[in-house]
Amino acid sequence: MTKSEYRTKYKALRKQLSTNDLEEFSLKIANKALALDIWEASYYHMFLPILNKNEVNTEYLLHILQGKDKSVIVPKSNFETGELTHILLQENTSLSISPFGIPEPASGIEISAEQIDVVFVPLLAFDASGARIGYGKGFYDRFLAACNQNTIFVGLSFFEAEEKILHDITDIRLHFCITPKNLYSF
Repeated sequence: MTKSEYRTKYKALRKQLSTNDLEEFSLKIANKALALDIWEASYYHMFLPILNKNEVNTEYLLHILQGKDKSVIVPKSNFETGELTHILLQENTSLSISPFGIPEPASGIEISAEQIDVVFVPLLAFDASGARIGYGKGFYDRFLAACNQNTIFVGLSFFEAEEKILHDITDIRLHFCITPKNLYSF
């Protein structure tokens, strides 16, 4: 399959999930995340889910991080440059929905990619070696490439790994991926 075919397949599979499935699977993913050895870090980057794309609801992970008094950073997309900026999520951070349907901070304290310890990565599909397929704009590949060499990348997926996905040299592999049923380590 091509990347485009995988995108089509997994977008269709997500659309078939009920609201109850989305919440149940998202909670299972958050609970499985507790088994990872990542909780001593300080800065955690987390995407906020695009509701109309049936993404993993990261609210459960957010509650875990807040309960552990961790610093949470959320992305803000610039579709003109194809870059993400990373904003510290605070009590007074105002979020709004971008024209692309993405919940984002209006403004705030910017954190550099090099400072981030753990990134929870959105994706459509992944394989048994940690290769991932996103929406195809390259935002996360550019961001992950800018992180420091010790940053841990954790994919979140409702679906299990494909055997092998063709990937480009610019694609950044995951260290872990969490599904409702499994915790993958690469």
